Amino acid sequence: MGFPVDLITIYECLCDRTRLRIINLLNFRPLCVCHFQELLREPQVKISKHLAYLKKRGLVEATREGNWMIYRLSEKRSPELDKNLRCLQDCVQENRIFKQDLVRLKKRSKTIEENSPGCC
Repeated sequence: MGFPVDLITIYECLCDRTRLRIINLLNFRPLCVCHFQELLREPQVKISKHLAYLKKRGLVEATREGNWMIYRLSEKRSPELDKNLRCLQDCVQENRIFKQDLVRLKKRSKTIEENSPGCC
């Protein structure tokens, strides 16, 4: 996208549970679609759809590593997006679903590192 994301776009992206879960995980590390499938326990097509939505709106970026696309939060962030990402981190601390996602990520992180840049 090349320009900071405006506030309306940020809230449009944050108004979906799956996208919130994806963004929350990306706050910790870049991930591949196959990682999201495993961590969120959702089908590939659903994950890919939401990643495409977030990428088109400038919240995430993707880089190709071999056969895999690795997604990360956009490096060019508006102050509004940074504030909302910090708020998300505070708000999800007590939510069971988000906590389970992070537990699975922590358990899987060493394997992800060992296989990088390759995936599953």
